[in-house]
Amino acid sequence: MVTFQFVPYQEIEGLSSAKRINKLLKIVKENKIVLLQGRLKKEEEADLIEITMEEVTEKFKGVELSVIYPEKSREADMLSKMKSGFMNTLLGDRQGFTVIGPASIIKKIEKNPNKIELFTQEKK
Repeated sequence: MVTFQFVPYQEIEGLSSAKRINKLLKIVKENKIVLLQGRLKKEEEADLIEITMEEVTEKFKGVELSVIYPEKSREADMLSKMKSGFMNTLLGDRQGFTVIGPASIIKKIEKNPNKIELFTQEKK
């Protein structure tokens, strides 16, 4: 059985980067797939991968991570670009959607412009 845990951005917003990463990693280590409203900072994503690589064991194989961003069309008009810039300024890392899960469960994550396809495998 695959278990998903939704994490609203408000739940991690006030945490330091280290605590944010630890909270998400703890959920993943419980063999749950995290559905995070928003996204981590690029440095936090890198730190998450680095910490995960240090903690790989026979039981914990690492994580798979993918982020889908709000529409980033090249054809977007000037008003849409201004609105998007304003929203980024106001909301920061809330825009977007992040999926983080254990590598032992997630076989592959394919990202298309408006969706994420998540392929799972039975845990061994």
